Amino acid sequence: MSFFIQALFIVIPIFFILIIVEEIASRVMGIKVNRSADMISSLSSGITNTTKDAMKLSIVLISYSWFLERLIVYKLEPLWAAIFIAVIVQDFTGYWLHRLNHRVNVFWNRHIIHHSSEEFNLSCALRQSVSETVHFGAILMIPAALLGVPAKIFAIIGPIHLFMQFWYHTKLINKLGWLEYIIITPSHHRVHHAINPEYLDKNYGQIFIIWDKIFGSFQPELEHIKPVYGTLRPARTWNPIIINYKHFWQLIQDAYHTSSIWNKIRIWFMPTGWRPDDVEKEYPIYITKDPNNQKKYETNSSFPFIIWSFIQLSISVILMFHFFTIIHLQSMILNYIYGALIMLHVFSFTSALDMKKYSIVIELFKIFSMLGLTYHQGFLWFGLQGPYVYLIIFYSPISVSVTYYFYKNSRIQLNI
Repeated sequence: MSFFIQALFIVIPIFFILIIVEEIASRVMGIKVNRSADMISSLSSGITNTTKDAMKLSIVLISYSWFLERLIVYKLEPLWAAIFIAVIVQDFTGYWLHRLNHRVNVFWNRHIIHHSSEEFNLSCALRQSVSETVHFGAILMIPAALLGVPAKIFAIIGPIHLFMQFWYHTKLINKLGWLEYIIITPSHHRVHHAINPEYLDKNYGQIFIIWDKIFGSFQPELEHIKPVYGTLRPARTWNPIIINYKHFWQLIQDAYHTSSIWNKIRIWFMPTGWRPDDVEKEYPIYITKDPNNQKKYETNSSFPFIIWSFIQLSISVILMFHFFTIIHLQSMILNYIYGALIMLHVFSFTSALDMKKYSIVIELFKIFSMLGLTYHQGFLWFGLQGPYVYLIIFYSPISVSVTYYFYKNSRIQLNI
């Protein structure tokens, strides 16, 4: 089991506890930070991302190890010095990859999920991508390779560096005095997630704020400008898988519709949001012009429906952890099947939360897939037997029935 997977067994429960603490603190302070459906969407996104990472559905164009073997000119010692350089290089690389994701059309698709929430809270920190499948960041890590920093240090530093970015996704912590000059704080990151013109595309740093100050992307939070969160082209869905590919699908459509061959090529590498003039005129899309008049996405789901959605979310968490425990014990094909089922489960209940007509069809397909796999494995569920299999059989008709009931009721209440 990799260090990353082992770490998830520790950090995920900690994250969930901190999300609960934030909710309790927000109620005490009288500051609203969460909406239930938005939280479900955020946590679901975290599940899809960690499942994708566990399945290793990524292509590394060029690895750090490749550079290390060919470019090392000096073996940096002692160990603490190598760790120090690794932290600096990791953060420098993170800054530029983050900036690239924001500034180039095709790369924005890798990151849009993280900014899709119209809230700013700890759960939105878990909105991570499943569409980021091509990795090339090692190019920016060449200085560490020259100094002979071992690859295994980055294998440990990388996940820790990622997990350390969780805490500053909150509205409850004000400016932190002298720390504002050194590290990324909640104040800095509120600016980064905001769509106000004054804040847009600022503060790309991940741990240290120095990179933003060196490369001209720093913007402090202003007392007279309250951050408004989300994206200029609102996601308008709770389904994290759809959000992950919504921008990419828009690029495909725009490339198809434009009459210019040159535009069909360059649209992918133009600044984020750029569209050909002929497409902009013929196929306009909604863009938030005034963030202060933002109308947040809402489906007005009933309280029982929200509870049911949280139950479905909990089931996906259980499936994910079981997947993690057996991923090294079964074949790659079975791992892909199990991972795909977790994705399908998330797609199903978040589509129902969106009140989409196809959610019932997706739910039926999910249930038949689960039952079919159980039968195909000799009434086993990826190594589990007995009562666990009975639970799946018991769950199946209940899931379809309850999902259909809430879907119909919600549409009746809204006169759809």
